[in-house]
Amino acid sequence: MNKKIFIKGHTCNVSRTAEIIGDSWTSLILRDLFLEGPRKFQDFTNSLIGISPNLLSNRIKKLIEYDIIQSRQYSDHPPRNEYFLTDRGKDLGPIIAGMRDWGRKHTKS
Repeated sequence: MNKKIFIKGHTCNVSRTAEIIGDSWTSLILRDLFLEGPRKFQDFTNSLIGISPNLLSNRIKKLIEYDIIQSRQYSDHPPRNEYFLTDRGKDLGPIIAGMRDWGRKHTKS
């Protein structure tokens, strides 16, 4: 089993989870990984209209730090990575699906 993530200052389970995946860009990165499987950085920039490369890189690093996603290099020259869900990340599936279902029921575009 993976070591539990310590989130300083958060004593509530919901608060700790929201601290990790609660911002919209992080949720959309996870959505893409669940819907499409392993993704490259460029795949995310094409899908997540409006996200800056720096912000995307920051969110990816955070997800890697928390062992929610991992990267593997697919090109040496230039170095390029693709990203995929870890087992810990896959455990977020019901949360992302719940957000999708709630959105279907209560929102419109």
